[in-house]
Amino acid sequence: MTTTTRPVGTPPAASARRRWTVLAVCCLSMFLVGMDTTIVNIGLPTIGQALDIGTRGLEWTVDAYTLVLAALLISAGALADRFGRRRVFQWGLAVFGAASLACAVAPSAGALVAARALQGVGASMLSPVALAIVVNAMPDPRERARAIGVWASVFGLSMAAGPVAGGALIDAFGWRSVFWVNVPVVVVALALSAVFVPESRASRPRRLDLPGQVLLTVVIGGSVGVLIEGPRVGWTSLPAVGAYACVVLAAVAFGMVESRRSEPLMEPALFRGPAFTGAVVGAVAVFVALNVTLLLETFHLQHVRGWTPLAAGAATLPMAVGATLCAPFSGRLVGRSGPRLPLTLAAGFLTAGGLCLVGLDGDTGVPLLLLANGLVGVGFGFANAPITNTAVSGLPAQRAGVAGAITSTARQFGAAVGIAVAGGLVADVSPAGLAHASRPGWFVVAACGALLFLVARAARQAPAVTAPRDGRARGAA
Repeated sequence: MTTTTRPVGTPPAASARRRWTVLAVCCLSMFLVGMDTTIVNIGLPTIGQALDIGTRGLEWTVDAYTLVLAALLISAGALADRFGRRRVFQWGLAVFGAASLACAVAPSAGALVAARALQGVGASMLSPVALAIVVNAMPDPRERARAIGVWASVFGLSMAAGPVAGGALIDAFGWRSVFWVNVPVVVVALALSAVFVPESRASRPRRLDLPGQVLLTVVIGGSVGVLIEGPRVGWTSLPAVGAYACVVLAAVAFGMVESRRSEPLMEPALFRGPAFTGAVVGAVAVFVALNVTLLLETFHLQHVRGWTPLAAGAATLPMAVGATLCAPFSGRLVGRSGPRLPLTLAAGFLTAGGLCLVGLDGDTGVPLLLLANGLVGVGFGFANAPITNTAVSGLPAQRAGVAGAITSTARQFGAAVGIAVAGGLVADVSPAGLAHASRPGWFVVAACGALLFLVARAARQAPAVTAPRDGRARGAA
C-alpha cells in the first residue's frame, strides 16, 4: 500500500521549523497517553479508600484503560488511513477529554472503570496516528531518528513523571484532580493540531478487519483478565480453565484468520524478521518491568511505610530524571550507530534495578529504593528509542503507522500485564506481608531486563520485512 501525505494549506516540503512544530504537537498528545498509563497508580490506595475498592478492583481501574488502548490501536491506524490522520487524531483528543471528565466525576467503582475504558478508546486514536504523522513529516532517516528520540523522551517523561504529578495533585486537590488536569491539555492540543498539523491519508486505505479486531480483543483482554482474577477464582478452577481455553482458541483463530486475509489487522509476515519481532517483545518486556516497579512501590511505600501520595510520588523522581535524560541520548546513539548499544545499556540498567530490590523488606534503606528507581528509569529511557526505531525501520517508511501501532499495542499490553502480575502478588496481603510478597515481582523486573539482551542481539540483523501478498512486503537482504 502506498501512503501519500497531502498537507492542507502547506507546501509539500515543509520547513524544518514546521516539521518540529508538528512533532511538538504530537508529543503533547503522547504525553497525555503516557501519563494516564501511570498517573493513576500512585493514587490507587486513596481511590480504594474513597470508593471502597479492593486490590483487584483497583487493578481493573488501571487495566481498563490499557487493555482497551492495546486492543484498538491498530484499527485506529486503519481509520486514520481512511478518514485522515489529523481528523482521527482530533477525534481521539475529544473522546479522551470527555472520558477524563467522566472519570473526574465518577460516583462509583463501576463508573470509574467504564470511564477509564472510554479514555482508552480516545487514547487509541492518538498514539499510532501521531507517530505516523511524525514519521511522514521527517523523511530524512537521521532526522527521523532524532525525532523518535525526542518522542521517546517525552513518552518516557510522561510515564515516569505520572506518579510524581499524581502524588502532588492528590495531596493538594484529591484523587479526582488527576483526571481534571487532562482537560486543559486536550483543549490546547486540539487548537494547535488545527493550526499546525497537516492532513494526510493513505491513497488506498486498508479495510477494517472486524474478525481480527474481535479476536485480538479476546486474546488481550482474556490474558490479562486471567492474571487479575486467577488468584481469586483459583488457577485450576473451572472458570480459570475455561478462560485459558478461550484465550488459546482465540489466539489460534486469530493467526488463521490473519494469514488468510488480504488486508489483515496484523500482518503475520512482519514477525518473520527477527528485528521487528524483537522490538515487539522488547516493548512488552520494558512496560512489564516499569509497571511492576510502579505498582509494587506504590503499595509498599503507602501501605508498609505510611508515606503520603506526594512522598511516594517523589520517590519516583530518580526514575523520571533517568528516563528524561537518557531517552534523547539514546535517540542520538540510534541515529549514529544503530539500536544495539542503547538496547544493551537498557538491558543492563533494568536488570540491575530489579536485582536491587529482590530482598526488599520494611527496613530496606531509602537510598537503595531511590537507586533502584534511577536504574529502572535509565533503562526505560535507553529502551524506547531503539525499540521504536527498530520497528519503524523494519518496514518501508510509508508503513510506519503499522509498525507504530503494533509496537504501541505491545507497550500497552505489557503495561496491563505488569499491573496484573504485580497486583496478583499483593492482593489480599496484609501490610506486614507486602514486602515479602512482592519479592517475586523484582525478579520479574530483572528477567525483563535480561530479555532485552536477546532483543539487542536480534536488532543487529535487521532486514526490512513487509507483507508479501501485493508486493508490499519484501525482505531486504
